[in-house]
Amino acid sequence: MNDNPYKKLAIRLNSLPNGFPPVQDGAEIRLLIKLFTPGEAELAATLHLTPETPQKIAARCASSENFSGNIDEIKNSLKSMARKGLINAEKSKNGLLFGLLPFVVGIYEFQLGRIDKELARLFEDYYKQAFRDTLNIQPAFHRVVPIGENIRSDMEVLPYENVTDIVKNAKSWGVIDCICRVQKRLIGEPCSHPVEVCMLLGSYPGSFDNTENIKALSLQEALDTLQLAAESGLVHSVSNRQEGIWYICNCCTCSCGILRGLSEFGIANAIAKSPFLCKVEKEICIVCETCIDFCQFEALELNHGVLQVNSMSCVGCGVCVPHCEEGALKLIRRPENDIMAVPETEKSWQIERAASRQIDLDQIL
Repeated sequence: MNDNPYKKLAIRLNSLPNGFPPVQDGAEIRLLIKLFTPGEAELAATLHLTPETPQKIAARCASSENFSGNIDEIKNSLKSMARKGLINAEKSKNGLLFGLLPFVVGIYEFQLGRIDKELARLFEDYYKQAFRDTLNIQPAFHRVVPIGENIRSDMEVLPYENVTDIVKNAKSWGVIDCICRVQKRLIGEPCSHPVEVCMLLGSYPGSFDNTENIKALSLQEALDTLQLAAESGLVHSVSNRQEGIWYICNCCTCSCGILRGLSEFGIANAIAKSPFLCKVEKEICIVCETCIDFCQFEALELNHGVLQVNSMSCVGCGVCVPHCEEGALKLIRRPENDIMAVPETEKSWQIERAASRQIDLDQIL
């Protein structure tokens, strides 16, 4: 039996569909030591994905000599951990419920208010060793969603396929700094893209009023932020499901933990492509090559003086489209057999991912 609370927690996190694989030099343990106290790690390792009452968690801990069984102490510890972004907390009619968060997407992204040079370096060390395999597992964490204006108007576009519709369907909006660009800046590798463009979506009005580290936005301000990201050449991505989308990442291959899977590791399926594909209207194109500069995926190339799209590399983000002053670029729908099905819910995604990793989801729900 392993008595190290950090190893217990690492094993527990790796039992989630998202994964938190161990690496040879123990970088994952150093990350957890930075984020959790020993007692917090011990308690977090007992949690399930499905949020539970403090009473139920305390009852499960009662047989362990590492816990006093004092419900108030356990409840206070759970609240403190939730405030630090280490575990999940949800409101219910019976009070707060608490559950385990995956490391990515989850614990790490909630450390924006705590990240420093040490944490940034610890994450980079772990990322370099673990994420090649993590990002190769399907279904992917994220999927690409273009702005609707960049899609041909005569095509059917489902609401979850268009980032503008996703924003408009939310009830409240917020923006925070992109932790990926903050992390890269802290290790001395900043990129030139804007930082305050990571968007949050709420399911009820006023979700982000008076919240720490989150700037509340109006709908128009949210759409303006989306436009700023697009004009800066950033790729819109969301969680890889149809329902329950609560954030929009505006990503770049230089800093984004997901898109670096493409640029650094060469993992073609590190992110789920959109159901669209860039098309060049050759009779309009003047071969100015501006679009090539904006494509982060090297999907646009000149072949004997003719602009062509590499359909294997194109993720269907549409970033290139508005930068073509001649209007020679459009997004068209991919052939149906090339479009990957999007899991309907978070639970659907978890089931598919657990199957890919050959883990028993029932053990951690």
